[in-house]
Amino acid sequence: MTKSQAITLDGISKRFESVVAVDDVSLEVRSGEFFSLLGPSGCGKTTSLRMIAGFERPDAGRILIGDADVTQTPPHRRPVNTVFQNYALFPHLSVEQNVAFGLRFTNVPKDEGRGRVAEVLELVRLGGYGERRPHQLSGGQQQRVALARALVLSPSVLLLDEPLGALDAKLRRGLQIELKSIQRDVGITFLYVTHDQEEALTMSDRLAVMHGGRLRQLGSPREVYEEPATAFVADFLGVSNLMPGTGEGGGRVTVDGVSLEARHGDLEARGEVRLTIRPERVAIEPSDAAGANRLPATISELVYLGSTTQVIVRTVSGATVQALLANSGEALPYDRGERVVAHLPPDALRVLDASEEMAS
Repeated sequence: MTKSQAITLDGISKRFESVVAVDDVSLEVRSGEFFSLLGPSGCGKTTSLRMIAGFERPDAGRILIGDADVTQTPPHRRPVNTVFQNYALFPHLSVEQNVAFGLRFTNVPKDEGRGRVAEVLELVRLGGYGERRPHQLSGGQQQRVALARALVLSPSVLLLDEPLGALDAKLRRGLQIELKSIQRDVGITFLYVTHDQEEALTMSDRLAVMHGGRLRQLGSPREVYEEPATAFVADFLGVSNLMPGTGEGGGRVTVDGVSLEARHGDLEARGEVRLTIRPERVAIEPSDAAGANRLPATISELVYLGSTTQVIVRTVSGATVQALLANSGEALPYDRGERVVAHLPPDALRVLDASEEMAS
């Protein structure tokens, strides 16, 4: 395989008539890492990928692959290949012929080409499937044929535009792990575009959250999930409780007349703020439980999810707080309509700017 290379976006922007699709985005994807661009529809992630591939030209900024400036380089001369959600396999060709198709336009000798095809089919766990036609394969197998067709050309960078989007949920989850394993095996840079938070968290070494054409936060999955920089990131990446409150400075925020301590975020904020906490960090306790950082509430819903139970409570002001409680094998000692206390640990609370737009 070709040596992996880094990708650098240096202030790239792209407009489509009056719409700013990508707005002054700068980031570096490290050589050999699995990097995801994550965000809702229309956030600019696919346009960014298409500019890296060369299918769109930026209106401003530079794109580097390795040390080479490829901003004006046509797609076929860039050391990248792309896998799309629509696999576009040729139905009349065998798996082997589909994978080998791109080699027709290279100087690779036939014997070497056959060896490459066999190698990548083994890599994507399709050894022995070479004579089959696409209609004889499952959706997951077709996805792997498309991946093999891209890898056989030995790109330095592989771009993946929501390649699992057409598959059912169970198959997607299985292929997330498999795709990450393949990326480790080949060792090249993967840039993955998705709107699916689970995909990004499961597979990525690092990820960037985009919204409104701009980069909102970049970091490891754990950093972005545990330490959201904005209300949008907190709301979009997984489930998060976002409660309106009044900042008092020194990490104190008043919610429903109760002064809560937070240990993360904008601790000196005063006035209108949002307080965020992940549902798995919320504890539900009996109504007579005493202590700091506890909000009186009433249970409105109990939803059994198998490994966890989702508990939805409403505070005095009517705000909704969700908790995810691990199932121990015994029924929860609470019922709908019961008064309880929501315990919000200080080290799980983060203070955010109230003016930031949320995802929903």
